[in-house]
Amino acid sequence: MNDSVTIEKLKAEHIDGLVEVEKACFSKPWSTAAFQSELNHDNAYFYTALVGDEIAGYMGFHAVLDEGYVANIAVLPEYRRQGIASALLENALNIGKGIPLSFLSLEVRISNSAAIALYERFGFKIFGERKNFYSSPRENAYIMTLYL
Repeated sequence: MNDSVTIEKLKAEHIDGLVEVEKACFSKPWSTAAFQSELNHDNAYFYTALVGDEIAGYMGFHAVLDEGYVANIAVLPEYRRQGIASALLENALNIGKGIPLSFLSLEVRISNSAAIALYERFGFKIFGERKNFYSSPRENAYIMTLYL
């Protein structure tokens, strides 16, 4: 991992940077208001990856009782393949174990082989598929889950 990376809990001053990450990574990016609502959500766990003062990526999940559901994980293209997504995922798993969660689950485009490989390295398994889960372009999603 890039040695200058720090993982911080989401703060209001991070939101503009997260919106830029969303625009660079997703065809239907989250809005500023969507991130602002997560700041006051008791069951939301959102963390940013910073390289120096620049936001390189983020990850967020929601805890519902003892279940964890990943909302998003994203890293700017110029910071990929540096271990940042792994650091964000490891941070989320540590938090999830401390809550404690029974599992952490997510959806991933079936064509996103890099993300699938990352999740499999952490022990996530494919448990199902959601038809036409994504749009722009329309695509199915794998449901991947890691039991903690």
